[in-house]
Amino acid sequence: MLGISIALPPALKHLIRPLAGLRINEKKSSLSKSFTSITDILDYDWGVALGDTIIDDQDFYDLVGNKRGLIKYRNAYLLVSPDDLEKLRKQLSRKNELSSLDLLRATLAEHHENAPVLINDDLKRRIKGLLTPDKLGVPASINATLRPYQISGYQWLVSNSKLGLGSIIADDMGMGKTIQVITALQHFKDSGLINDKRKAMVVAPTSLLSNWQKELGKFTPGIIPAVYHGTQRALPAEEYDVLLTSYGLARNDFMVLSRPRWYVVVIDESQAIKNPSAEQTKAIKKIKADVKIAMSGTPVENRLSDYWSVFDFINKGYLGGLKNFQETFANPIQKEHDRQKAEIFRKVTRPFLLRRLKTDKSIISDLPDKIEYTLYCPLTPEQAAIYEGQVQEVMEQTEKSEGIERRGLVLKMMTALKQICNHPVHYLKKDDALAGQSGKAQLLLSLLENILLNGEKTLIFTQYKEMGDLLTQILQKQTGLLPLFLHGGISRKKRDELVDHFQHKPYHKIFILSLKAGGTGLNLTAANNVIHYDLWWNPAVEAQATDRTFRIGQKRNVMVYRPLCKGTFEERIDEMLKEKKSWLI
Repeated sequence: MLGISIALPPALKHLIRPLAGLRINEKKSSLSKSFTSITDILDYDWGVALGDTIIDDQDFYDLVGNKRGLIKYRNAYLLVSPDDLEKLRKQLSRKNELSSLDLLRATLAEHHENAPVLINDDLKRRIKGLLTPDKLGVPASINATLRPYQISGYQWLVSNSKLGLGSIIADDMGMGKTIQVITALQHFKDSGLINDKRKAMVVAPTSLLSNWQKELGKFTPGIIPAVYHGTQRALPAEEYDVLLTSYGLARNDFMVLSRPRWYVVVIDESQAIKNPSAEQTKAIKKIKADVKIAMSGTPVENRLSDYWSVFDFINKGYLGGLKNFQETFANPIQKEHDRQKAEIFRKVTRPFLLRRLKTDKSIISDLPDKIEYTLYCPLTPEQAAIYEGQVQEVMEQTEKSEGIERRGLVLKMMTALKQICNHPVHYLKKDDALAGQSGKAQLLLSLLENILLNGEKTLIFTQYKEMGDLLTQILQKQTGLLPLFLHGGISRKKRDELVDHFQHKPYHKIFILSLKAGGTGLNLTAANNVIHYDLWWNPAVEAQATDRTFRIGQKRNVMVYRPLCKGTFEERIDEMLKEKKSWLI
């Protein structure tokens, strides 16, 4: 301000404040003894971090002596104040306060409390080797051909379990998380880890329990599943390997489900425990198991605080307490865009979180252009009662009829049963439709939750205009989004407007189409998800509808979902469609 220049030594540009620094070593006994967790090989001691160097605390106190302020150290300067020294003494007095998971986190980050961590090269190489999955073969009893990335995912799950660590498998939707976990479960059984004394448990949304039961039966005939659900539920008295139950029962029946000794607990749709204060989350985290696996198809780059809760399930305490996590990672990364914190977060979570995208060229080259999934859901009690009543009524009528009258009754019953499977209100034609009344509607919402979180668009096909109206009502209420709806009563001009809005307006995420009106002649490549809410008799019609988005101009893999009600005649329709496809090809 007065026009006077002040020259200072370059060394004063970056002053060093002394901090407590970690030196992490390998336990001397770890080379000769087996270990149950990677943390068993780690040991540590404290020193004083001066920039990138860590020295013994006594050497630091000898260096400083009674000096304060700026102190020359090699080619730099230390800035030492009484407050700094008092803080340092408190930090160094906590020599035995690091938990094994704190130590592992510091080792992977090579950073602890804003100070560097010193790790020798030999230990770095050993840790890298331990975290590299073994090249395991796929169990011979798996009734499926796994793709290369699915094999590596299965190997990763098993490798983490051997190290005493949990895993979050967060592959993009439709990449086969379930088959990777099922293959790991088969490996655990083949290795004797799942046995008479220790079982596996899968916790999933109620709408997915039937699907899990079906997938286990299809891919692992050697694994015996049991379902803990319904009013007459009880832990199986007979032999079983995997217990399937819902989040609600894991909360309500915690005392029962925490009684067995679990080797592995798997939670599907793990966003169900993202709220750490919810009773459901607390109950799930209290269930003890040697290995914990979380499955999620939602992006892990968003809502870091939500993912803290999932990490706290798979490796409790690994990311510290929630408040500390928000201060250390969530706020700096999300609000301040701190790249250094983001990189540290990636380092500490990378070994336990597997996230692969359909858009990744190394993955997409191994995926088909169109991936079809048949998903199974149970009927709700209300649906089941109406379904059974309709069957009994028509069966009594058909016994008294014959010929064309009999065939007409059967056709009428089949139409009624399809409508009941869709939603009770679709058949009864009264009252407002609620998602909870229909197992298929609940499954649809579960699918859409992940799809919407991924920012993707969806086509939903139904053969009934009435069902389209009900879906519009349900989805607007549950998601807050008003779906577009194209049916036979829409004029060509309005139809073109709807297509244009869906293709070019980012806020239009869901397009409901009646099969007859929207099954042909439309280009809807903005969507890469197709849901066939109810099945038509002809597989070619279904394929034509799917081709509204699976066509030239589509640059992403198309995911096709076909929800079916388990234990109903929809399964017979599906078998018939498969038979037709075999001779149509």
